[in-house]
Amino acid sequence: MRSAKVALCALLVTGAVGLSPTTASSTASAPSTPWNAFALSSPAFVDGGVIPKVHECTSGGGNDPAKRNESPPLTWAGAPTAAKSYAIVMRDLDNSHLIHWVIYDIPASTTALPQNVDHTYRPSTPAGARQVYYRGSASLYGYQGPCSPSTVNTYEFVVHALNQTSLTRLNSNSSTQTAAREIVAASIGSARISGES
Repeated sequence: MRSAKVALCALLVTGAVGLSPTTASSTASAPSTPWNAFALSSPAFVDGGVIPKVHECTSGGGNDPAKRNESPPLTWAGAPTAAKSYAIVMRDLDNSHLIHWVIYDIPASTTALPQNVDHTYRPSTPAGARQVYYRGSASLYGYQGPCSPSTVNTYEFVVHALNQTSLTRLNSNSSTQTAAREIVAASIGSARISGES
């Protein structure tokens, strides 16, 4: 009787072991949910690469004609489908995370910014977007390029997908810090790229 029970247990274990690979195989072959990672890139420089001089500030002294304070072209893909608008925040990671650029209310249909976005509160491209006034080594709306002539600093660009079409609490007098807080509060996803200058 005991040997019959042992044989039966062995048979059950063998059957279970025999079923395991089949079960694992069917699980592994089950279709996975497609997912695209939210990513930000620039045709001007690779992530972690050198930011070209044309994007450096013109207010740091010197007369280098290659420096023109033009914002770099940026492209993003794989954003959350619930995004109602986008915003971009640029910081100098080696200078107390100083904010160099905030552009927001970028329409949800937009997936790229051209080079040299106008230095105005409401740039012509992308239509509907707004920029924060930069107060620092220069005083202007929009992009203020890298300004670290004696050191090599890392600058980070972050695109945020937002849950609002417009950040109505911001206006032409809002500070970069206030704008950044509003953007983070409304963010449902972000992607980043950094460069050195």
